Amino acid sequence: MALLNLQDWQRHRAEFERLGVALPSYDVNGARGAGRAQPEWIHLGAGNLFRAFHAQVADDLLASGLMARGIVAADLRSPRGVDEVWVPDGDDVLVVTMRPDGSQGLRVLGSVADALFANPARPSDWSRMRSYFESPELKLVTVTITEKGYATCGAEGKPLPDAADDMAGGPGAPKSAMGIVASLLHTRYEAGAAPIALVATDNFSQNGRRFRESVLTIARAWEAAGLVDEEFAAYAADESRVSFPWSMIDRIVPNPSPEVAEELAKRGFEGMGPREGLHLASFANTEEARYLVVEDSFPNGRPPLERAGVTMTDREHAERADTMKVTACLNPLHTALALFGCLLGYTRIWQEMGDGDLVALVRRLGYVEDLPVVVSPEVIDPHAFLDELLERRLPNRSLPDAPQRIASDTSQKMPIRFGHTIAAYRASAALEVGELAAIPLVVAAWLRYLVGVDDGGEPMVLSPDPMLDGLTATMASVSLGCADPAALHESVAPILSNDRIFGCDLYEAGLGGRVEGLLAEMLAGPGAVRATLERMVQTWS
Repeated sequence: MALLNLQDWQRHRAEFERLGVALPSYDVNGARGAGRAQPEWIHLGAGNLFRAFHAQVADDLLASGLMARGIVAADLRSPRGVDEVWVPDGDDVLVVTMRPDGSQGLRVLGSVADALFANPARPSDWSRMRSYFESPELKLVTVTITEKGYATCGAEGKPLPDAADDMAGGPGAPKSAMGIVASLLHTRYEAGAAPIALVATDNFSQNGRRFRESVLTIARAWEAAGLVDEEFAAYAADESRVSFPWSMIDRIVPNPSPEVAEELAKRGFEGMGPREGLHLASFANTEEARYLVVEDSFPNGRPPLERAGVTMTDREHAERADTMKVTACLNPLHTALALFGCLLGYTRIWQEMGDGDLVALVRRLGYVEDLPVVVSPEVIDPHAFLDELLERRLPNRSLPDAPQRIASDTSQKMPIRFGHTIAAYRASAALEVGELAAIPLVVAAWLRYLVGVDDGGEPMVLSPDPMLDGLTATMASVSLGCADPAALHESVAPILSNDRIFGCDLYEAGLGGRVEGLLAEMLAGPGAVRATLERMVQTWS
């Protein structure tokens, strides 16, 4: 038989099943028609996490007869994902689950009813999205646009250019993600102000609070300028009508791997690989484990998400689950592996989990330094979560996740992933900041990473970071062989004392000098990063 395209599955079910692909068991065309006619669930940010997680939750509900309408997926910033992936693939997705034993689970999802570019730059799609928001039957909007997508202001507290234009221009032609959401909410308000839940499912703490504040910032600017009805901001701020549930989400979804595309080609598929210049393919590769904990605040009702593995709880426990993950039991370990992985020449996280020194580092970080300050979310056992991460998830040799990907935006992650634990130690009567050893080592590794030279002495490409230019300029005088403590202090002090980066001044916290010492040790010459890591691990034995 000829090579198969993803959208061939409905015409060639037997052939797909022969290849081991699980296919939708429900009436996909009917679900899509119902979803396009009157959606109850819209997702903004139709990237890999959505494709491998939210779309699968919806598919599970459709397969169980617990939901009848497909969901609408939209991109906000670029039409390329819609034009080059969603439309050619007929809105289908192939999820490739990478199991620790090396096997793969293949599953076609048919849960997306419509994919569009929800931006005024494409009037036809924008008009369609506005019509969806006018419907009182729309219940929830989930969002994955990365933490940066929720920003309305920069580090200096001034509005970002697109957000500033949106605040001045009103809801007619927004540019920023938050301006687009506020504009669509205004459309809903004008159509009768039906209730709705706007659910941030991006990976950062108190995401619902941040989402609400950003939308209200724009709504209130419009109200102050007389650009909208004065009751609109009150509607957006009324959580009995417009809720912003808090959530914790966790599923490792690397960018589509060329190796996975090659394996699919060997099975008989064509055209599945990553599109040039995009981190999207016809498939999404992911792990088995998945967690989504959501505050159960949905003023217009919701699908039975708990029947598809979503944990529904109150705000306190959703926040505890997120805090457990992002400050202790996953994200700090990921950052530690990312920084050392880049410095030591690793290109996959699973490779690092075969390195005894790095395993000792993340075990020390997770079990010894982070767990003592975790408040249990009760809906998840923190120790069991950490066990699963270290024993099954991170060592998964099938999962093509790269330290270089995780090293992106490290400056934005430091206050949550490490500053939170430092603050908890400082506030505790039972714990001493001086007991922390892994955290200052990781901070020192970050500074060593910013030098832009790996442990072999070779130039290293640094991952994107909104503060990268300023940080590298501050570190410009630091190089391998830097032996003058005073000169080193002068270079790194502006970073280590910056409470916006760490949530505190690390010198006042009693850690700045220790970080400087570890950095100096790592700068001694080629191989010094490994030598410092080995020495520290020996002290923990």
